[in-house]
Amino acid sequence: MSFFDELKASLEEAVEIKKGAKKPARVTRYEIADVKAIREQLNVSQGEMAKALGTSVDTIKSWESGRRNPTGLAAKVLAAIKANPAFFKELSAH
Repeated sequence: MSFFDELKASLEEAVEIKKGAKKPARVTRYEIADVKAIREQLNVSQGEMAKALGTSVDTIKSWESGRRNPTGLAAKVLAAIKANPAFFKELSAH
């Protein structure tokens, strides 16, 4: 099967899934971190959190207001902090 044929088959499958004629092989869902709740639980300022995560205060504000959501490594780090708040102290020490 050529690359074009594979791409065409993939797109046809996507159309079937969109129409409800076929179920997707897998569905990935991500929990969006409640950054403000995590920060308040840690009792730290936006500046302290930004410094520990290596980002800007504006990014923290955007996450807290819901204008943007943490993705990638930031989302994983926030999940780790939520599960283990002591991890934040380790991050902020570096």
